[in-house]
Amino acid sequence: MASPPIHSEAFQSAALRSERFRILGMLGFLIAAAIIVGLRHLTTDSAVEQSFVLKVAGLIVLLAVYEAQILRVVGRNQLSGLEPPVWLWGVNLIVETSFPTLLLFLIATGSDNGPYSALVAPGILLYPIFIILSTLKLSPRLCFLTGLLSTGGYLLVVVFVFSTTEAPEFGVYSLPLYMTYAATIFLSGAVASGVAGQIRSHVVAAMKEAETREKMERIKQDLNIARTIQQGLLPESMPTVDGFQIAGWNKPADETGGDYYDWQAISNGCVAISLADVSGHGIGPALVTAACRAYARAAFPTVSSIGEEMDKINALLVEDLPSDRFITFVVAVIDPATSQIQLLSAGHSPLLFFTAADGKVENFAAHGIPFGLMAGIPYGDPQVIDMAKGDMLVLITDGFTEWMNSDDEEYGEDRISEVLQDARDLTPAEIIVRLYDAVREFGSGVEQADDLTAVI
Repeated sequence: MASPPIHSEAFQSAALRSERFRILGMLGFLIAAAIIVGLRHLTTDSAVEQSFVLKVAGLIVLLAVYEAQILRVVGRNQLSGLEPPVWLWGVNLIVETSFPTLLLFLIATGSDNGPYSALVAPGILLYPIFIILSTLKLSPRLCFLTGLLSTGGYLLVVVFVFSTTEAPEFGVYSLPLYMTYAATIFLSGAVASGVAGQIRSHVVAAMKEAETREKMERIKQDLNIARTIQQGLLPESMPTVDGFQIAGWNKPADETGGDYYDWQAISNGCVAISLADVSGHGIGPALVTAACRAYARAAFPTVSSIGEEMDKINALLVEDLPSDRFITFVVAVIDPATSQIQLLSAGHSPLLFFTAADGKVENFAAHGIPFGLMAGIPYGDPQVIDMAKGDMLVLITDGFTEWMNSDDEEYGEDRISEVLQDARDLTPAEIIVRLYDAVREFGSGVEQADDLTAVI
């Protein structure tokens, strides 16, 4: 029967709005009752009846003034955001449930129809009306107490009438009938309590849903900001290197991703191009990529030994990353003077090299373990590649090769090689578009599951 307290500003605000609506309904009912009583006063010639009607009118005015004051209190609490004191609801409950009882006492003591008429008078209907309005309190306990006090009030009138007046001979004025009325009033309170509980639960569920939506919107907004920041870390353009055409592209699977590519000019006139793939995708890997990028940018501008710099980056990431995170990383240092590329991979593959002379695609193996797994294992010297006209070095993440179709078949490196061979005469940017279109067509509507990054 008792409902647990809900410590929520949103629920408190909803409860106060509901209480305000209930009081307005009560005032509307009292105004209608005052009009009816006024009409009755105008249409009766009995002095006793007129005196009775005036007493009823006074009772209505007193309750209306009281409800207006409660309405002011509720309004102030709505503006301040404070919860009304608990004792106020108790006083309010007693005052409102006393009104029908006092009305029946007035009928029993001042009506021309006699005391027993009070026990079957239309005024009894005020009890269920007030009980119905009590459901807007959103408190099953208060609804039940309203029914209980209303029942007690009616029984008090019954006891008063039976103890002070002899029952008439009419069979309609029988005790079982009055007990039936009392039981009906009590059941009305019990039913209202159940209804209030359901209303309360629906209000709470609606608030939780609204709060969840609000949180999701905030998360979505934060992710959009993170995506904007992360995309801002990617190069706006690729470097211009004599004798080379270079293009890069990135498309995360979520708002944020775990892939990135970057390039830097080195002091010896070379250009270092890097690509990394953090395990997983989403906001966590996005933060890891930012750290990896920062370490790489700090290491390569004045590089003397690519292997030694890779050792330093790995040692830092081993300290930073949790045990379930690692990064595959590759750097390609382009020397336009010699048309050579120094390539060194920390666990990253595929590393595809297309040779224009024979039209073949070779997949180089990684040169060391991924970053973040273990420190102290040197990466050694880089692999040196002599580039000829038409040759291509293709660095891509496994989002391309592992894209599956509806039959759970991966796209694979062989299909990548076929695309490269067919697109050999296109520019690097056009080849990347061709690769992306090919894997999407292969997926046959299967959504992108992993981040995609490519540098050619």
